[in-house]
Amino acid sequence: MSEVAQSDTTSWTAADLVHRFGAIPIARVRSDPAPGTATEDDVVRIHDRENRLYELVDGALLEKTVGTYESYLAMAIARLLANFIVEHDLGMVLGADGMVRLAPGLVRIPDISFISWARLPDRRIPNQAIADLVPDLAVEIISRGNTREEMERKLREYFQAGVRLVWYVYPEPREVHVYTAVERVLVITVEQSLDGRDVLPGLVIALSELFEPGR
Repeated sequence: MSEVAQSDTTSWTAADLVHRFGAIPIARVRSDPAPGTATEDDVVRIHDRENRLYELVDGALLEKTVGTYESYLAMAIARLLANFIVEHDLGMVLGADGMVRLAPGLVRIPDISFISWARLPDRRIPNQAIADLVPDLAVEIISRGNTREEMERKLREYFQAGVRLVWYVYPEPREVHVYTAVERVLVITVEQSLDGRDVLPGLVIALSELFEPGR
């Protein structure tokens, strides 16, 4: 859940931001509305009007930004996941603009999400802008603008909400950190293969196919 209450945060300083998110690039933190005052309505409004994605944490809006290579990796992984999930009729996949409400006032946007049919009553796909959905698998492509503190916090929030598996994909040094709990991680290198464990049994992705396409 969100770790800091939204009250008394309308005059955040740079030190406040560092305390919450590490040395995050200030350009990623939206100043209007002021940090500590933003709501889910702001997330939806800005997306609809400006086509920009912001996560909502402690009443602050943090922009989701990716580079070309990060976008390529996200699309490649999403394609492989979707093919496997459709073939085995397991659930649905959300892309990089799939907003999920992990807790009241806490909106996260994984780069890729898998939600099993078991978490979708009657297999109905929600049509809300921000859905009350907790993914079975959340995938994050780590970019240069992400801080260690930010991603550690996000990891805690995912597992507190009930996410079963998290992949942190690092374009450099071309590896994936596989989390089955906050303190339980397995590092998969480019010479190895990623598997879906008990969340997506039978799924295997050779990392060389992602990081070294065409070789």
